[in-house]
Amino acid sequence: MPDSDFDQLPFDLAEFAENPEPRCPVLLLLDNSGSMRGEKISQLNAGLVEFRDDLANDPLAAARCEVAIVSFGPVREVMDFTSAQHFVPPSLKAESDTPLGAAVIHGLAMLKRRKEVIRQNGIGLYRPWVFLITDGGPTDGWKHAAQLVRQGEESKAFAFFSVGVKGADMEMLRQLSVRDPISLSGLKFRELFLWLSASLKSVSQSTPGDIVPLKSPAGWGEV
Repeated sequence: MPDSDFDQLPFDLAEFAENPEPRCPVLLLLDNSGSMRGEKISQLNAGLVEFRDDLANDPLAAARCEVAIVSFGPVREVMDFTSAQHFVPPSLKAESDTPLGAAVIHGLAMLKRRKEVIRQNGIGLYRPWVFLITDGGPTDGWKHAAQLVRQGEESKAFAFFSVGVKGADMEMLRQLSVRDPISLSGLKFRELFLWLSASLKSVSQSTPGDIVPLKSPAGWGEV
């Protein structure tokens, strides 16, 4: 289709006409509270750059995966769902408290809207991934967020993963997530994001609905 024809289409239609590949939405929920100050936030930002570079270098994964970021410290919609090709890694700064519960609720609402847009446009949909990283305990209520996570996992609306950086409340993460939380070894954010990228590449090579075995997080984390 000529570019001039795309220019006349509504944004959603043009987006899906240009790239009709099935989509795998990936929501990153990232802690940028004050306790992440220093090397933690620096390594997290460096990991995001690795993630973008590695994912974008795989043409199929770049066409099928789309990334959104919500930071919490305070809750901020850093980036709505964007294809891996156009994903620009943000440079997060450590700020204030840890409203983890509100971030989960906000992010899942974003994800629900995005899934509706994808379906309305007749595009195939992989089971979305939600990936939460935190180094502390929530400073807000999180029980409702945990309920939403359980409901989403039970209905296979998404797969929710949580990673605890040193200092994280791992017991809370066990109650928040159906899957066991992963404890990050040191500050191996780079290895974490390369694992995430490799996992998404495997998913993107499958057919929506297929079960894709994931590699162990050994090398960057422990369950």
